[in-house]
Amino acid sequence: MNKIYILLGTNLGDRFQQLNLARKQIEKHAGEIIEASSIYETASWGVKDQPAFLNQVILVASKLPPLACLKLTQHIEQELGRVRKEKWGERVIDIDLLYFNQEIIDLPSLQIPHPYIAQRRFTLEPLVEIAPDYVHPVYKKNNVYLLDKCKDDLPVKKTSNDEPSRH
Repeated sequence: MNKIYILLGTNLGDRFQQLNLARKQIEKHAGEIIEASSIYETASWGVKDQPAFLNQVILVASKLPPLACLKLTQHIEQELGRVRKEKWGERVIDIDLLYFNQEIIDLPSLQIPHPYIAQRRFTLEPLVEIAPDYVHPVYKKNNVYLLDKCKDDLPVKKTSNDEPSRH
């Protein structure tokens, strides 16, 4: 069974509902969500003049291979109304594959680990919540170390004090 860390993000529409719909579709078609971080409200990264995001990291146990997982997550994005207008622009839903087991994949359509993990506090905060000791297969450093060294100073705050869910 593959263990896949996935980042969910949304800054348009009913953001909590969008995250919920994405989780349901992932669980229905990709595999069981075995852990989920708290939901964080985060400033936009890359393109600043847009609404704040909600972000969450989930850990999925799946039989899907990497490219099939990417194809599925892109299909879910489209089904939920994602329209790609500009890189890092506002979106109804964004689903990024962060880690896939301990694999390193460098294809035109898929880079694993996700190439911006170490540069984005909005990714690292929820990732550290559920996988603090996971070691980045390229940098050979754990997520806590990456967060400690992250230069991104955009605000990231939990939307609630709920503990992460573990199934």
